[in-house]
Amino acid sequence: MTYVQDSLDPDRPITTRTVSVRTLVVIRWVALAGQVAALVMVAFGLGSPVPMAPSLGVVAASALLNLRLQMRRDGRERLRESEAAFYLAFDIMQLAVLLYLTGGLENPFALMMLAPVTVSATILGRKSTINLCLLALVSATVLTVTHLPLPWIEAGFSLPDLYVTGIWCALVIALIFNAAYAWWVAEEARQLSTALAATQQALAREQRMAAMGGIAAAAAHELGSPLATIAVVARELARELPKGSDLSEDAQLLLSESQRCRDILASLGRDPTPDAGQPFSAVPIDLLIEQAAAPHQRDDVAVIVEVQDRDGSGDTGLSGDVPTVKPSPELLHGIGAFIQNAVQFATATVEVAILVEPRTLTVTIEDDGPGFPITLLTRLGEPYVSGRGNRDGHMGLGVFIAMTLLGRTGAVVEFANRREGGAQIIIRWPDGVVGLS
Repeated sequence: MTYVQDSLDPDRPITTRTVSVRTLVVIRWVALAGQVAALVMVAFGLGSPVPMAPSLGVVAASALLNLRLQMRRDGRERLRESEAAFYLAFDIMQLAVLLYLTGGLENPFALMMLAPVTVSATILGRKSTINLCLLALVSATVLTVTHLPLPWIEAGFSLPDLYVTGIWCALVIALIFNAAYAWWVAEEARQLSTALAATQQALAREQRMAAMGGIAAAAAHELGSPLATIAVVARELARELPKGSDLSEDAQLLLSESQRCRDILASLGRDPTPDAGQPFSAVPIDLLIEQAAAPHQRDDVAVIVEVQDRDGSGDTGLSGDVPTVKPSPELLHGIGAFIQNAVQFATATVEVAILVEPRTLTVTIEDDGPGFPITLLTRLGEPYVSGRGNRDGHMGLGVFIAMTLLGRTGAVVEFANRREGGAQIIIRWPDGVVGLS
């Protein structure tokens, strides 16, 4: 199988902090206001015998905790996962005690047990969500067997045990389903956000490397004049000092070293990547692919780059028709990543075929390795999809990064397995490469 190695630190957490203090405080104030409104409406609006004193005491305890959080922490501060899990666990226990005082699962507001678990699934990790879900399940189970009577206008009213058991089953199913679904969707969003950030880092790294040539050229230009002056002075000193004296040898050494510095600066001033504004900045696409593959060559694997005609045969004199393209970090990094990946898993050969058609350019990368796993073939390109099991720092972001970078140039990437064995990556520009000439 063929996967691109990414450069992210596998031990670095995706996120170290979750929800902001202000958001959690506001949500809890809204929940507490709803609890107070429900108690007042049932007690005074419907005239039901609600145990107001203990119920309001439970609400007050939660309000005091919320006040303490609001006063001691900056609203813009983001809570750590353990802190957010603690407050959500407290909310579950507070709601469970409130339900115990007002009829247990017979109370229609028992479905509010879903809220803290759903919030946890969207902002916390898997372990915290599972623990909170288990706490909610235990609380719901306890409420089925022990609770105070449901406040009702007519004394002695209670629901049948079979009906309460059905409510418990529905609540358990809803807790598990909502938590799993919300966590799954939120995790995909988090992974996509992290993968996009990794793509931006890779592109920024390539751009910084490209900018080094310009910095070197600027340094060579600025230092050229002072070194020329030093060379002139050293030459005059060497001419005037007596031959064979120590000072004459020092002047000759100074002259040779200044010339050496000028040669070094001249070599640094040669920009390895042509300026995009120059007429000869574009290079043939096969030369660009060879440039992208150069850092990933291995002695035991041959990388063959060839131009094919429409029948799929080898290079048949089409080199004069090969289009030129302006090198860019997206093209170099994207194609280079796929070639590096093929080289890592190839047995002996990696073939890169270039097919030029009217307004369409196709680059096919094939290796003679084990190929892609069938179970993951349709999911390749999604972030964190890898057949290596996150071993040796492989997190499954490389394919996503390469596809994203090439997508910025208008490319469409497809994955397949060769009939004779090995992986096949097809990079196609349906409307031409950005910068194609």
